[in-house]
Amino acid sequence: MSSRSIKKKDTLHYHQYPKPGKIEVVPTKPSNSQRDLSIAYSPGVAEPCMEIAANPEDVYKYTAKGNLVAVITNGTAVLGLGDIGPEASKPVMEGKGVLFKIFADIDVFDLELDAADPDRFIDTVKALAPTFGGINLEDIKAPDCFYIEKRLKEELNIPVMHDDQHGTAIITSAALLNALEIADKNIAEVKVVFNGAGASAISCAKLYLSLGVTSEHLFMCDSKGLITASRENLTPEKALFAQEHEPCGLSDVMKGADVFVGLSKGGVVSKEMVKSMALDPIVFALANPDPEIIYKDAMAAREDIIMATGRSDNPNQVNNVLGFPFIFRGALDVRATAINEEMKLAAVRAIAELTKEPVPEMVNLAYGESNLSFGRTYIIPKPFDPRLITTVAPAVAKAAMDSGVAKNPITNWKAYNRELSDRLGRDDKFLRLLNENASIKPQRVVFTEGDQYRILKAAEILLSAGTAVPILLGPEDRIHEIIEEYQLELPGVQIIDVPKERAMREEFALKLYELRKRRGWTLAECKSKVKTRDYFGSMMLREDKADALISGLTVKYATALRPILRTIGTTEGVSKAAGMYILLTKRGPMFFADTTINLDPTVEDLVRMVLNVADTVRRTNITPKVALLSYSNFGSSDGPDAVKMSKASAILRKEHPDLIVDGEIQANFALSPELMEESFPFSDLVGHRPNVFIFPNLAAGNITYKMLQSFGAAEAIGPMLIGTKKSAHVLQLGASVREIVNMATLAAVDARSRKE
Repeated sequence: MSSRSIKKKDTLHYHQYPKPGKIEVVPTKPSNSQRDLSIAYSPGVAEPCMEIAANPEDVYKYTAKGNLVAVITNGTAVLGLGDIGPEASKPVMEGKGVLFKIFADIDVFDLELDAADPDRFIDTVKALAPTFGGINLEDIKAPDCFYIEKRLKEELNIPVMHDDQHGTAIITSAALLNALEIADKNIAEVKVVFNGAGASAISCAKLYLSLGVTSEHLFMCDSKGLITASRENLTPEKALFAQEHEPCGLSDVMKGADVFVGLSKGGVVSKEMVKSMALDPIVFALANPDPEIIYKDAMAAREDIIMATGRSDNPNQVNNVLGFPFIFRGALDVRATAINEEMKLAAVRAIAELTKEPVPEMVNLAYGESNLSFGRTYIIPKPFDPRLITTVAPAVAKAAMDSGVAKNPITNWKAYNRELSDRLGRDDKFLRLLNENASIKPQRVVFTEGDQYRILKAAEILLSAGTAVPILLGPEDRIHEIIEEYQLELPGVQIIDVPKERAMREEFALKLYELRKRRGWTLAECKSKVKTRDYFGSMMLREDKADALISGLTVKYATALRPILRTIGTTEGVSKAAGMYILLTKRGPMFFADTTINLDPTVEDLVRMVLNVADTVRRTNITPKVALLSYSNFGSSDGPDAVKMSKASAILRKEHPDLIVDGEIQANFALSPELMEESFPFSDLVGHRPNVFIFPNLAAGNITYKMLQSFGAAEAIGPMLIGTKKSAHVLQLGASVREIVNMATLAAVDARSRKE
């Protein structure tokens, strides 16, 4: 999504509310008694202090240092904003901290230093270094950044990396290796041309030389043209790449080039310049937001081109998030004293090799592809590929060990990989993957309460993000009043004022009459029903004039549900629909059912519910692993609810042996793999951490998810209606804008997956 589609007031609101900023410090130990506090601080804290004083390495045992990275800047080269100072750079540094956390579970303190002088900056960082397990330098102007990083790497014994230099270098190096393989070219023979001679370009060029590009074949241009040995006043960094060549411009240097790397500004490369390159040209146009040549023009210039950009709307996005979280993860996990050349090259090769592996269905789903595979439009992994953490981090850790900078070598690699999998961010990328999926082919989502501000705000977000095409039902004048009052931007949105849609109402009334006439409904009654937005919206979905439906913001759940069941109905063989909530937790998404509809389901109801939920979970490309919950464990009680769950489990395990399911079981056992294996080693859930939880009755399911949501233990999406013929869903009464957006996105993905 282009930054231009995000409104300034929304960005400012996001950063200000519900509390200013994007990160916070959360205690990891209990602190709810005087004893806890006495151990956490005084007098108990003296014990670990004395242990660390006796053995400084114990700081990694008793404190959070080993998982804590400093993101440090002086604000002299912030994104595309330039020298805006330390205070103004803080939102960017907090954002970098968020990326560290969600992609690699690394904690971050962001530090914005009032230290434009490089030596003062270095002295300050050195004084702070004992706090951290690693240091990520960020947004420091060149050439200061080279000097600062060099000094800190020499004088500190923890990993230090300036991501602006090395992040892009690592990702483009992986892309280069794969592109050369596809083009069948020898890295030692290719002519490489750079445009741009800043921190990223210098670091890229150095790493390319390490990979095998020869210095006589590497040409670097800056704003004055080709950097030549005859030019005066070259910085030491530029002098490394000066060629014995006559001065000339970029267009001359690009003739016959095999590889072009742009780290400069948009629009400086023409179609003619691309046409002048060698066969199978490799073009990395990485200026943001506008590349040196736009993807469309480059592809029009050469059919044989292999191209990458920094943009998410083009194939082969070069994104630093493919590298830095996992490089630091691997470095921290072996307690490396540096991030050296061997570790960077290991990351390059790991990323390159991952691209050649079969792509998981989850990634295909997220990016709307049927079969992503190694080739010209897939030379580097996608940023949301969940395999990156278990591929790059171990490669970096092993390189640290092999090169002698690891103080805590890994001995059990299988256990380490399990640990890395468990470190995936708070929601296991579930929402991000949903959004990526929804934006590939946006579905038409009809909102029955289109005259409510929260619905309109959610529609604005969905429209600007490109994740859905909203259809708003409600009085047109009132909707426009709200849009104007709140200065919402909903260009081209479809508004349907139901009382004015006489022809469509007549059509829907006749269709509804055919559907319900043997249920005692008269034609006059059907005409009356379709005057209401709930029935009108449901009929739109039934007649394929919309792909998904969202209702229920202002009415009771049962009131909003009734029109859906009477018009859309349940799928073949399903007598009852069910309600499912998705709770996003650190251990991944957890699916709860039934939470909204069936008061006391029978054994048969439970069996069908499990199968419907399992099908829905599979449509999100997650393997369902089902625990049937009770107050009993495998027959330890013969109460009616326990017996019911046990019988349902027996039927499911017998008739659906491919489904991972077991019960009845208490929740604490279902949630603890260790406890499950120790106490019930015979269970089919051993070795399969459950992600679907089926409750014996509505009260249990509803109370559980609401308590978890209220405690802040998980973010909830739902309730998702399970077992209906089409994607129709009822919101919680009074749902927030975020909840509406999440529910609509899920509804859109559900609608699309049903079709495909």
